[in-house]
Formats: sequence, C-alpha cells, structure tokens
Amino acid sequence: MNNNKTNLRHIAISFNIGIILLLTACQTLPSLANRSIETHITANNPSTLSYVNAPLIAQHPNLSGIYPLDDGSEALVARRALIHAAEHSLDVQYYIWHNDTSGQLLFHELVKAAHRGVHVRLLLDDNNTKGMDPILHALNKEPNIEIRLFNPFADRYLRFLGYLTDFSRLNRRMHNKSITADNQVTILGGRNIGDEYFDIGKKMLFVDLDVMAIGPIVNQVSNNFDLYWNSASSYSLSSIIHRRRNKLHADMPIFKRKTYNFLRASHYDQAYLKDNFERRLTSGTLDYQWVHLTLVSDDPAKALPNNTTIKHKKQENSVLLAPDALPKTTIKFENASMTLNQLAAAVVEPQKKLMIITPYFVPTKTGLDYLLKLRREGVHIIILTNSLSATDVPIVHSGYINYRIPLLQNGIEIYELKKQGVLKSKKEHSFSGGSQSSLHAKTFTIDGNQLYIGSLNFDPRSSRLNTEMGVVIKSPEMAQYMDKAIKDALPFVSYQVKLTKDGKLEWVKSDEHNQIKIYHQEPDTSKWQRIWVKILSILPIEGLL
Repeated sequence: MNNNKTNLRHIAISFNIGIILLLTACQTLPSLANRSIETHITANNPSTLSYVNAPLIAQHPNLSGIYPLDDGSEALVARRALIHAAEHSLDVQYYIWHNDTSGQLLFHELVKAAHRGVHVRLLLDDNNTKGMDPILHALNKEPNIEIRLFNPFADRYLRFLGYLTDFSRLNRRMHNKSITADNQVTILGGRNIGDEYFDIGKKMLFVDLDVMAIGPIVNQVSNNFDLYWNSASSYSLSSIIHRRRNKLHADMPIFKRKTYNFLRASHYDQAYLKDNFERRLTSGTLDYQWVHLTLVSDDPAKALPNNTTIKHKKQENSVLLAPDALPKTTIKFENASMTLNQLAAAVVEPQKKLMIITPYFVPTKTGLDYLLKLRREGVHIIILTNSLSATDVPIVHSGYINYRIPLLQNGIEIYELKKQGVLKSKKEHSFSGGSQSSLHAKTFTIDGNQLYIGSLNFDPRSSRLNTEMGVVIKSPEMAQYMDKAIKDALPFVSYQVKLTKDGKLEWVKSDEHNQIKIYHQEPDTSKWQRIWVKILSILPIEGLL
C-alpha cells in the first residue's frame, strides 16, 4: 500500500514537473543573434521638411521649436500630416495602437508612405496587441515596413501563461510614445493611438497632451528610438508571429469593418482637409514656440527582468536614465525612484510652486515625504488627478486614496477631474474631452519657469517597471500659461477635495453660476465601487500600480 502511495506521489511530481517544463518551453523567445542593428537617417538628407526647417532652426540656435497638441482632433490631424510629409523615414514607437477607426487610418497612412519609398520602423509594446497578429503580419509583409515587438509574449493565444512563467519580464512594459519623420519633425507626449485619445466616438475620451517639435530635440528622439529598436527587449515581428495563411492585405480599405466607422473616418478626412495642417507643416508656417528642450528617457534595459543597466553614449542636452543609477541633483530622494527623481537631472527643485497633473497618482511614502518636505519649505503644491468616477483604472485609484488626508493636512491642494470634465485653452476645443472624460495627460510645472510633458505617471509602475520618456521645457511663457489655464479651469472641471473640521474628506463642486455643492463621499460613484476600491487599498499591491 505504501509503495502504491509512493509511486502515485512520484507520478504526480513527475506530471507537475512535466507541465512546468512544457509551459516554460511554450514561453521561450527566439534568439536575437541574427537580428539586424539599425540606426536612423541623418538630418541633412534633402527633403521638404529639412528645406523648410533649416532657416527656422538657424534663426534660433540651440533652441527647439514646439507646437502644443492639446486638442484630440488636431493631434490626429498632425500625425496624419507628419506621415504624409515624410519622404525618407518614419520611426514610430507606441505603447498602445488600437485596431479602431483612428488606428486603421494611421496604419493605412503608414502603408501609403511605404509605397512612396519611405522606410517605416514600427516598434510596439506587445502588451496591447492581443488579436492584432494577422493585421500586424499583413503590415510587416509590405516592402519598406518593419515591425518589432517590445517584450513580446511567446505564446500568442494563451498570453496568461506568460505571466505564470515569465512575470518578472512581462510585468515591465515600454510606455514611450513618439513618431518622427525624416529625422526632422517629431511628435511625443502622453497620447497612444486609439479613438479615445483623439476625441472620436461616444465612449469615455481622454484629456491628453503632446507636442510636435523641430530642431535639436528631434535627433535626440531619433537616437533614443535606436536604443529601443536595437535593445535586448525588441524582437522582429516575423520571429514572434508565424502566419501560414493570412487573408488580410495591408492595402485593404479596412482591416475589420466592426472596428472601423466610415462616418467617423469621413468626418476626420474633412477636418484634415479643412485644417490644412500639412500645408502649414511643409511651408514652415506653424506657430512654433522656440524653447530649450531636454529629452528625458529611461534606458530600455529598465524593461529587462534583472533590471540590467546598459551603458550608452549620452546625447547632448538629453538625460538617459537607468533605473538604479539616477543622477544626483538638487532633488534628493533617499533610495527612491519616483517621477520627480527620474527628472531630477533636467529640472531645478521647486522654490515657490509645483503643479502636478497626472491621471494616476500613487506617490508612495518616499514621494509623500518629498512633497511634505517642499511644503515645509513654503512651496505651494497643487495636484490634479482623476476622480474615482473618471478614472479608467480603479485599482490605481485604490493606491491613491490613502494619501489624500496626509497631503491635505499639510496644505497641499488636491483636485479630482469630474467624469464630464473639460479643460480648454486658447484654441476653441483645446485640452478637452467628451461628455465622459478621463484625464490622461502627464505634465507638471515648476515655479512658472519649467514644465514637463511626456508619458510618466506619478506612480510606482512608471518609476520602477515601465520605460518612460518626455521633454522638460524651459519656458516661463509656456509654464505660466499652463498654470493659469489649469487654475482657471479647475473650479468648473473638477472637485476640490478638502478636509472637514473633524478630519473627514469632502468634495466641493462649483458650476458656471458659482453655485457650490458638497459631497461627503466619492461623487458619481456607487456604494459597491467605493467598497471595492477600499478593499483594494488594504492589499499589499502598491508596488504593482
């Protein structure tokens, strides 16, 4: 009897080991030994963009010209115009690229550019490509288009198995967003590619922000793209996806009808023609603001499971940040790697005012300590983040709620965007969302002199797990304009979170008639939403948020 039990135990152990080995084998990535190493074209290649940009850049030595894209519709138009204008190369890097109306419009623009002879390099983080293998395969077969996947899932069908066997790698993602044409013009910031980022559709839309730029910053972005394109986490699509039969073709009018809306596409075609953004781009008549820009980007090695730091030649006026080797500056976090610390080499420590705008605000104890230190030194701090009703990731909200009281107790102002919040600036529809909006812009200003625009959130995932990039802009005019635009809009687009006399939270809402309404629980939420977020806030998951 005992022998039978022993045999059964051995069989069970052997079976479990066999399953583990099988799963591990299914998650094995291909070798990078035969992958080509590629670099961007030089900026002096003759092109329409180089011809119109050269005199502008010569008039503003050592400065870069930026054009803010704070309106979703214009942000899509600008990307289409940039792709249309490309004559030699397009380097494209995104965390999310949805197969929806805007995603398919831009896919087709890339195909048309490739047919003109433009070399297209498309680098996508693989976390959000589920179901898109046939589409990406069709694109990748096109001459002049090459696609690589960052931190890919080896199993294309049962992706969850990857998390079981390779969690430490797959939990790290490439959150960067940029598109660069001919090494002459770039767009970077917080927007992914998808209808919700470009004010298309009736679902929740994102309030977001990015910039188009020319000048020295462009070559920095191109160099940074090369680092990611040739990194140890970047795999050729053809080595990951093997499609023997694929009925899709990249020149088809649409890839999937159910994800493509002809009326929306027609509307944006009309907007594109009416806006004439491409004419302004290719004639050098865009209203650029000339400023000193510093590119801030994580080393792609941050996405490796062992956090290996790779040494690269540092670019002039850029900051390449390795996760565990942050430069020492006036901003000092002891044993920390939060957003402000990642930007420390490019900014000065706030002396008077700090305004933080972030969709996901989880400062951790280190970040809290630093903010309280600034308050003790007299710095006025304002934070704008999503309310529970507006956030698209409630689990991250659970990591934020426990910090509200200590922040408020120390005089830090907190505002939470309403679900119907709309932020406007000088342009008619700028910095806005639809009837249901969620904040997605990531920016902050320091003392009315500097501001940051990019992909970094103020949370542990951005600082420790995902790779991020953005620009620090030294411009009192832009920083002060941003401060004023947000401050003027806050009473109408957000709830101000305050403490009552007995130390409890309340949410104060104003309307256009200066009527005040006070809530004593998270506005526009259900009891079960609040209970669920409260339960999550107790769990030890902050480091993953």
